[in-house]
Amino acid sequence: MGNNALKHNGNTVNGATADIAITTHGSDWYWAVTAVMFVSTFVFWGLAFTKPRTNRVFHYITAAITLVASIAYFSMASNLGFTPIAVEFMRSNRKVHGTYREIFYVRYIDWFITTPLLLLDLLLTAGLPWPTILYTILMDWIMIVTGLVGALVVSNYKWAYFTFGCVALLFIAYSVGWVANNHAKAIGPDVHRTFLICGVWTLSLWFLYPIAWGLCEGGNVISPDSEAIFYGILDLMAKPVFGALLLWGHRGIDQTRLGIHIRDYGEIRSSHYTPGEKHHNNGATGGVSTAAGYDQTAGTGASDRV
Repeated sequence: MGNNALKHNGNTVNGATADIAITTHGSDWYWAVTAVMFVSTFVFWGLAFTKPRTNRVFHYITAAITLVASIAYFSMASNLGFTPIAVEFMRSNRKVHGTYREIFYVRYIDWFITTPLLLLDLLLTAGLPWPTILYTILMDWIMIVTGLVGALVVSNYKWAYFTFGCVALLFIAYSVGWVANNHAKAIGPDVHRTFLICGVWTLSLWFLYPIAWGLCEGGNVISPDSEAIFYGILDLMAKPVFGALLLWGHRGIDQTRLGIHIRDYGEIRSSHYTPGEKHHNNGATGGVSTAAGYDQTAGTGASDRV
């Protein structure tokens, strides 16, 4: 069966028609990326079940990244999740000649969800403190939102938003490349090696996204089909390939070394304390009984007990 997505979902939205839009070739590419994202999601989920429930956090985060991306790419392959925006630069090239360009806002919704998860994968690997992680994610959201606003702005004010996004990207690069790198190095060589591979890979790719934006939404230089290929390759490298590298690197790392302590329900049940229940230590713990994960110390001289 042929690809009929463009016939079912046309280029007219809210009374405007995008005359600079993807063709069947662009839609076919988006479908291919959708398939890779979906398959990657199930692979990452499957790998999660080879680990104890307490050690699946990186598998779940990574699978969530490709799951969200697969839905976004399904939308773009179906020629949905876009709005026509008047271009700032009119081009004579027939592939980008026209008045309204198709801007996929669903791409930015994808990035708003998945890029913080990517950072979470990286910064948790480095054992970074939560305040630093949260602030880095805030800067990431600023980068994505300003990119979206800039893409939707018709005038040359769009480049101011582009600049805001680039400054936020520089802060993220500092947080990952310097602060998080030092944390990972302090934890151990195996953690640092995994972080370094994934961190360099991610930052190298992320610095290509502003170039893609300038050629596509910003400057109207390359066609929407070429845009699909450019962004699609970047997303494939930044999500499924990144996820594979990260999970491979984590295969021999105990996540408790990263400051991640997750209890299974069996542990919670065994340490549950019922008021009024008597606990007998029979002298085995030197007068220290454990209930609900905390030491209950009776008598004097507790500081001398081990």
